[in-house]
Amino acid sequence: MAEESFKRKLTAILSADVEGYSRLMGEDEDGTIRTLTSYRELMSALIQKHRGRVVDSPGDNLLAEFSSVVDAVRCAVEIQEELRVRNAELPENRRMAFRIGINLGDVVEEGERIYGDGVNIAARVEGLADGGGICISGAVYDSIKNKLSLSYESLGEHTVKNITEPVRVYRMRVGPEAEAPAVKEDKVGPKRWRRMAMAAIAALIIIIGAVAIWNFYLRRPSVEAAKPEKMAFPLPDKPSIAVLPFDNLSGDPEQEYLADGITENIITALSKMPDMFVIALDSTFNYKGKPVKAQQVAEELGVRYVIEGSVQRSGDRLRIAAQLIDAIEGHHMWAERYDQELKDIFSLQDEITIKIISALDVKLLTGGELAAENARRGTTNLQAYLKTMEARRYLARGTPDDYALGRKLSEEAISLDPEYSLPYNLLAWTHIIDALFGTSKSPLESLGKAFQLGQKVVAMDESDARGRLILAKVYSFRGEHEKAIAEFERGIALDPNNAIGYMEFAQSLIYAGRPQEAIPMLKKSMRLSPLSQTHASMCLFRLGWAYRTMGQYEKALSALKKAVEIRPNFFSIHLQLAATYIHLGREEEAHAAAAEVLRIVPKFSLERFAKRMAYKDQAVKELFIDALRKAGLK
Repeated sequence: MAEESFKRKLTAILSADVEGYSRLMGEDEDGTIRTLTSYRELMSALIQKHRGRVVDSPGDNLLAEFSSVVDAVRCAVEIQEELRVRNAELPENRRMAFRIGINLGDVVEEGERIYGDGVNIAARVEGLADGGGICISGAVYDSIKNKLSLSYESLGEHTVKNITEPVRVYRMRVGPEAEAPAVKEDKVGPKRWRRMAMAAIAALIIIIGAVAIWNFYLRRPSVEAAKPEKMAFPLPDKPSIAVLPFDNLSGDPEQEYLADGITENIITALSKMPDMFVIALDSTFNYKGKPVKAQQVAEELGVRYVIEGSVQRSGDRLRIAAQLIDAIEGHHMWAERYDQELKDIFSLQDEITIKIISALDVKLLTGGELAAENARRGTTNLQAYLKTMEARRYLARGTPDDYALGRKLSEEAISLDPEYSLPYNLLAWTHIIDALFGTSKSPLESLGKAFQLGQKVVAMDESDARGRLILAKVYSFRGEHEKAIAEFERGIALDPNNAIGYMEFAQSLIYAGRPQEAIPMLKKSMRLSPLSQTHASMCLFRLGWAYRTMGQYEKALSALKKAVEIRPNFFSIHLQLAATYIHLGREEEAHAAAAEVLRIVPKFSLERFAKRMAYKDQAVKELFIDALRKAGLK
């Protein structure tokens, strides 16, 4: 007998489809396809992140499998939370809500496809879910009920098509409703277990409460409470946090890089958590060296929680103090001191980050997973770490000399530890900058080097969002717009608080002929980094660019004027101003803006500049170049 070409296995199956898909297609076919494509890319990235595999995605359906049922459920929850955030930015009638069903069952595997009752049950369970909701089979519930702290509601047994035995189904509570009390189980066992668990939790709360009262009220003074009505921005609908630069208490200016690096790594780890809103590094660093109160920081940044700390190096030992403050309530939630050898710096950062997450009571990555992630991107070589932090500081300054120093330091860090991914990322950006500003002999060669470095970062760690953004940026410059957008979406899914990622994604969308989609991206980027003037100028510049491309010239002018006030020596802003003034029929002001371009870049060539403009629609590009020519540029 010939050997069968398929095999059987037990696997966790996730099935998803769009509620009301036919209505959405009937009202706006093109818009629905764009949204579906974008959401499907996001879901695929999250499935990959949770170690799953997309099996098939016909029409509005998506089928995926996971070797771990815990991974499947965590992935489903993250998908619905992220889609809920994205849908909030769309008009109500254009929102796309997915229903998700999960089953654990036996399937037949043939090549890349899977079949059988396990798949059929997942699809039937999905049909019982509401839009934006998740339903799971009894087999899934039995596997995760003691492993994941989630909320479930029994929907009883259901007879489903083509399945002989009734299927137990549970609805998972996700989003705002997850805070409501769950419906109790009908069986005696779970009831008793739940009562025991609640009793244990109550006892734990009493213990924690006693410790908290001692630590934060008897031992620690309260802090002045921030007032929500005085906040510069509305509080996000998720735990919001700002990490202030850790103070360097070593008395050695060279140790600033160490203190800054610890701050940055904590922000990086926290920002990857989709259930949190984390202010970007370049905004919190506005407070570096300043005696500010948590109340002031919270009101200026529009956040509830503030982290502050200090670093002191003594020989081969490192002392770190950190505390988490609830600025709205006006008290310390958690404080800790550490005294460890420098070789343990990354595990120390993990420990601090995990404690902060626990204090905020957000159900996120387990400590082991977070530690493993940081270990992949970290280094045990202190000199490589310090050189990388120093390189990052030079690159942030933005002058040609600083870029050269940043490149040199990044290369030195790589030579000290070839397995450390961050310096490869910084080195890639120096090549992109060379290509962008024409400071290399061959822009194509520079882009090629950047792309190779981005690939190396991703190969070292597929979950490194920074590597994805490098690849996306290069694809965009090359005019490979769909590839660029796909990589940007993967990067944002991996790091949903990346302010620079949203900003660069917006630019790619402008080039791809989708400027209207760039605007909410830029506004989100500015919200994530509200105090950085440099970041604000770059976002406003792209905002003006998007509005000009859409033909909304007055809005473009308003944004560009704000950008040029912050950064008067950035020639690209003046280019956009020159074109905008021409569109508005204000030729004298257009010529003045063109003169500013030549003041900053005396050898500016319109021909060379046009070659670097990777617009998908050549008519849009020609309109821009023609306006610059009318403004007096050659």
